[in-house]
Amino acid sequence: MASGDKLALDIVTIERKVWEDDGIDLVLIPGIEGEMGVLPNHAPVLTALRPGVVKIKKGDNEEFFAVGGGFVDVNPKKVVILAQTAEHSEEIDLERAEAAYQRAKKVMEEEPDTSIGPSLTARAALARHEARLKVVRRRRGGTGGVPHRQQ
Repeated sequence: MASGDKLALDIVTIERKVWEDDGIDLVLIPGIEGEMGVLPNHAPVLTALRPGVVKIKKGDNEEFFAVGGGFVDVNPKKVVILAQTAEHSEEIDLERAEAAYQRAKKVMEEEPDTSIGPSLTARAALARHEARLKVVRRRRGGTGGVPHRQQ
């Protein structure tokens, strides 16, 4: 459990515990309704995650994770991210991430044009791959941006 003005943080998927630390200063989470910042002593919240980037601040250090949706349970002293997928920036290969992004983008472009646009599955896949690219590019010192996509 966290002590003082620090948060404990667990990031888990169905396959593994991805991250565990009890000295976190700030966690930025891609909530379903927008980015959510969590500091120690935050009010309890249970919300869905959208695919995106989790940013962790611990002192002067920052860590980045790409998550593919899921849920987050926030309590005053502990945050648990239950992610469908989660990858630390060190785990992501840039070339493979770019190729996966391009494949997902092509699927979106090739789907039949309907009144609601591309399927939720295709949009979620593209969002997951965008998050992976952002995370790995931040690790390499870039801005984390991806090419603009049309909605």
